[in-house]
Order: sequence, then C-alpha cells, then structure tokens
Amino acid sequence: MEQALASLETHRAVVMQDHLPFLATWLERIIIGIELFAVLLLLVGLVRFIWDYLASEFNRADMVARVSRANLGRIALARYILMALEVFIVADILALLLSASFVSLLFLAVLVVVRSLISHFLEKEIQFISSEPVSR
Repeated sequence: MEQALASLETHRAVVMQDHLPFLATWLERIIIGIELFAVLLLLVGLVRFIWDYLASEFNRADMVARVSRANLGRIALARYILMALEVFIVADILALLLSASFVSLLFLAVLVVVRSLISHFLEKEIQFISSEPVSR
C-alpha cells in the first residue's frame, strides 16, 4: 500500500516541455499572442461601447433615436465579449496541450462551461435588446 502511494506521489504527467521543448516554447508564445488578441477584442468592444453611449447621451435627437443608439452599443459590446470568449477558449485548449494533466483538463472543462453559460446569456440579451420596442 505504501509503495502504491509513493508511486502516485512521484507520478508526473507527460508534458510537451519534456519531449519537445522547442515546440512548447513556441506554443507558449502563440498562446500569449492569442490571449493578447482576445484582450484587444475586449478593449475595442469597450471603446466602441463608450463611443456609442456618449454619442447617444449627447445627441440632440429624440429619445427613441438615443435609446436605439445606446442599444446598438450594448449589442456591439456583447458581440465583442462573445468573440473574445471564443478566442480565450482556443488559447486554453492550446495551453492544455502543454500540461496534459487531468487537473488542466478539468479546469478547461469548467472554463468552457462557465464561458458557454456567459455566451448563452449574452446571446439572450442581444436577442432581447434587438426585439425590444423603443417607447417614448
């Protein structure tokens, strides 16, 4: 029994770094690039949302036009968030290739579930905002 526990403690997952260190180094750099791209998507979406919000607030148009412009900004922000979440999932899948451990796989599964739920509710919000009649 003690020998079995000792072997479990010394057991180590096979990782790409051990067998293909050059490829692992490049894959890490690619993952960082993908994650930076996802962050850029979030920032672009935020800037666009702020622009649409400010434009709707300072626009001298009627309330219907202002609300419509603000809703378009919300829809655009939600779409940018959805795109960034999808890109982050790609980076996480590639990161799983580097570690190849059960814990990493479980962590990725939880992340995908959480991001899928967020995506689902953002899509619902987009549909609601798109179908929402604007009243005065």
